[in-house]
Amino acid sequence: MISFQVNSEDVEFDGDDSTPLLWVLRDHFNLTGTKFGCGIGQCGACTIHVDGKAQRSCITPVSTINSKSITTIEGLADGHEDLHPVQEAWLEYDVPQCGFCQAGQIMATADLLQQIPEPSDDDIDNNITNICRCGTYARIRKAIHKAAALQAEGGDDVS
Repeated sequence: MISFQVNSEDVEFDGDDSTPLLWVLRDHFNLTGTKFGCGIGQCGACTIHVDGKAQRSCITPVSTINSKSITTIEGLADGHEDLHPVQEAWLEYDVPQCGFCQAGQIMATADLLQQIPEPSDDDIDNNITNICRCGTYARIRKAIHKAAALQAEGGDDVS
């Protein structure tokens, strides 16, 4: 039995401990915002937070998350009525085209802003490695800068 938290709720998984966390989240807890893209940790569509740090869930065995805290896109705003600053910026800059990769992009960005509150373009290029097949990278970059400004204005913690 593996016990952990998902979006601040205590949960347990009693299955094959080599199951990728992505499938546990999607198939056992019905949290379908986290997407399957490549299955090898390259595209980032499956990005979630494990103990506050971005991680690719498609290559994370559920056995490695015992007693840890998981945040998915569904829990990013943490029950607040308002959206997370990254989500607000994504909407303002109309970032999603098809939207498939965007949950992972948002989760990776929230982690980046936790580490580097005012990222430069080079910081963004070096740290946001998620792939957007629609190529909305220019809007993603603008939205990241906007989210950083929103965070600075409101003093919001973006983790």
